[in-house]
Amino acid sequence: QVHLMESGGGSVQAGGSLRLSCAASGSILSINAMGWYRQPPGEQRVLVASITSGGSTKYADSVKGRFTISWDNAKNTVYLQMNSLKPEDTAVYYCNANLRAVADLPYDGSYWGQGTQVTVSS
Repeated sequence: QVHLMESGGGSVQAGGSLRLSCAASGSILSINAMGWYRQPPGEQRVLVASITSGGSTKYADSVKGRFTISWDNAKNTVYLQMNSLKPEDTAVYYCNANLRAVADLPYDGSYWGQGTQVTVSS
């Protein structure tokens, strides 16, 4: 069983910062990539940022220069540092991990966290 535990969401004023964390635990053999998605009210879930095991990163255009994704391999934890937050960043943020777990052998699996609310007020 694999579990993704997210933390760090909350409410902040425009221009403020938040740091999201997502720790993966369970019978994990290897992690290929981790990422953050967000889903504003009434909209679809979209990619915010992702990072591979090799360190390659990808960002949505709307967050480039403001958000930074990082990964602590030893802790199986991915972080999303969000600076200069805007009201349009308000959404539920979900962690995703593409990994190989004992239960999924011989295939890789995609796992999601439960989501954490980020609210930015103007």
